[in-house]
Amino acid sequence: MSNKSIGLNDELHAYLVRVGVREPDVLRQIRERTASLPEHNMQIAPEQAGFMSLLVEIMGARRCLEVGTFTGYSSTAAALALPPDGHMVCCDVSREWTDMARQAWADAGVAERIELRLGPALETLDALLAEGEAGSFDFAFIDADKENYDGYVERALRLVRPGGVIAIDNVLWSGRPADPSVTDESTQAIRALNEKLARDERVHISMIPIGDGLTLLRVRPH
Repeated sequence: MSNKSIGLNDELHAYLVRVGVREPDVLRQIRERTASLPEHNMQIAPEQAGFMSLLVEIMGARRCLEVGTFTGYSSTAAALALPPDGHMVCCDVSREWTDMARQAWADAGVAERIELRLGPALETLDALLAEGEAGSFDFAFIDADKENYDGYVERALRLVRPGGVIAIDNVLWSGRPADPSVTDESTQAIRALNEKLARDERVHISMIPIGDGLTLLRVRPH
């Protein structure tokens, strides 16, 4: 018994994935293709993808937003949990990585549900607001450059409806936010956002030690 979250060694993590995650073959294939990239650690863990897709399904979400798409693992997992007429907007700056994502979406049969917008995500989110999309999304996932996390969250708070959920990745950042001696820009940005959200009355909050740390925000009525 324990009154705090346990750590996962490689053996226990493999067991968790084997018995606790129903990873479709198309997601496994994305994960295996991405493993050859130098940036492969940017991909979320399979147990996190499984958790988020279950959350999307439980919510009955119909419209999702993603900031930081990489090779398509998290977006494919979310899109598979959407109804056939569901819609997802993905924001990224890399054509190379999102070309891999497009292939993944086609392989999974969800390409028609996903709209990719290439360009700086802050500009894309501002454009969505200008297009009248405020309050139109049920779920948002943020996993991009950490220095802009605060800006992404602020815009997501306007784009996601009251009662909707915003998921923010890498909030534990390998433990660096808890170490005051670590002062690089990315760590400071995450640390500041974590402290801000801990006191933010606009949301209900739960920080979950899955993957590299995942904060869930439920947007309160305005």
